[in-house]
Amino acid sequence: MRYLIKEVNCNKRLDVFVSSLGIGLSRSYAHHLINGGNILANNKKVKPSYKVKLGDEVEINLPPSIELKAIPEKIPLKVIYEDSNLIVINKPRGMVVHPAAGNYTGTLVNALLAHCKDLSGIGGVLRPGIVHRLDKDTSGLIVAAKNDEAHQSLSKQFKEHAVKKVYVALAFGWPKKDKETIEEPIGRHPVHRKKMAVVKSEQFTVNSVQEKKRKLKAREAVTHYSVIDRFTDEEGNKYSLLELNIETGRTHQIRVHLSHIGHSIVGDAVYGLGKCRMSNVQCQIKGQLLHAKLLGFVHPSTGKYVEFRAEIPDDMKNVLDLLKQTKNI
Repeated sequence: MRYLIKEVNCNKRLDVFVSSLGIGLSRSYAHHLINGGNILANNKKVKPSYKVKLGDEVEINLPPSIELKAIPEKIPLKVIYEDSNLIVINKPRGMVVHPAAGNYTGTLVNALLAHCKDLSGIGGVLRPGIVHRLDKDTSGLIVAAKNDEAHQSLSKQFKEHAVKKVYVALAFGWPKKDKETIEEPIGRHPVHRKKMAVVKSEQFTVNSVQEKKRKLKAREAVTHYSVIDRFTDEEGNKYSLLELNIETGRTHQIRVHLSHIGHSIVGDAVYGLGKCRMSNVQCQIKGQLLHAKLLGFVHPSTGKYVEFRAEIPDDMKNVLDLLKQTKNI
């Protein structure tokens, strides 16, 4: 496809121009195609920020479409519970829940397809059985549905905030209160589009219509936390072991809320300091020390409330053991 730049489009960014053509290409995808050399200006590779000029010729070469489908993979799973309607897994840190751009294999869905062979189809070919998610680097309990009836029942409970979800996290610093509720709206960050943030009208300077629209999408988010224990390492750095219960299930909710109050999770490179700062720890932590330890819901078939628990992973336990040793010196 070739397009000749007319006066009405002069000085537009190339990615903006391409996304405005009405051929089904978003600006982010156009950005990707330009960087990959699939979109040229005057037969030359340019940057997405290139400002098109009158008479420029833009050539678009779309790559062949690939049918995406999750494939079964024999990946070990820590099964907490399983019956003909659902399966509860203790997901390890580092595992993506379902296939997406950059992660088409090695996901929980790939493993479930090999293990179950009878997942609900409501989530589509890339998300069969998936009714909720955990971040890649959050460990802990996740439930998947094996049939459409179970999927609908579980999805309804999650939507109505009727599912009990309890997490444990190691955070930097000591909160002033032993118990507190964080009730702040969460939406897409107006500046860093890949991040979420507590979004308030007075917090960001809005410079575009697009940013205003993103701000309006902020949704209610409620996180309750209580301090289980407080630690100080050899260098005087403070840490808190927190138990968290979330009423809502917004993207990155716990990570965003704790960062917002100044107590980001140890190991969180996106919303916090990232690295573990303890001198007496050979810190090989990859990802935030956040674990979904309890999951409770009404069983879709029996109608009875069921509850499942999962112990914290070994790397998190090792860090806590070392902090306890320092505390007791």
